[in-house]
Amino acid sequence: MGNPTIHTIHAKFNPLIRPYLVMKIGLVIASSIVGLPLALIWFLGVGQWWARHYFEKLECHLDGQTLRYRKGILVQVEKTIPLENIQDVTFIEGPVLRHFQLSTLKFETAGHSAGQASDMHLTGIIDAHNFRNEIFAAREALRQAQRGHQTSEASAALSEAHASAQIAALQGIEFRLDEIIGLLKNRE
Repeated sequence: MGNPTIHTIHAKFNPLIRPYLVMKIGLVIASSIVGLPLALIWFLGVGQWWARHYFEKLECHLDGQTLRYRKGILVQVEKTIPLENIQDVTFIEGPVLRHFQLSTLKFETAGHSAGQASDMHLTGIIDAHNFRNEIFAAREALRQAQRGHQTSEASAALSEAHASAQIAALQGIEFRLDEIIGLLKNRE
């Protein structure tokens, strides 16, 4: 099966994801009394270092077959999702995300129940609405290519069946002609 004619699209990430991550993680750390000293260390430099390196490692690529993304520093997550498995891409944007001009794309795949937590999400893609539309367009192009391939296979099988039926009919005609020739020779 040939690849749909779509070029690899590399998503770009908004640099404002760095302060968003520093704030989000810092607030989680600071939410306990034990975490207050750690939050101070986080906000005074460790958080900025971590967010910068996290941002540098973010990657997302869409081609005619798959969506691949990578994220993380200490624990890197690299995920490849076949386009035919993508059921939906949810666009999430809350007040804090909007403040940082960010949004999140959450990927729902075949075999993934809605009640389960999913790590298949990306925050900070620039023009996330358009990227989501590109994913759907690539998925549809792949489905069309697969349908076309199945149709051509079915046509080939049908043509083969027709050819076999024609051969069988011609063999039947040949047999009858041989019978007629035999009868005519017996009359002579």
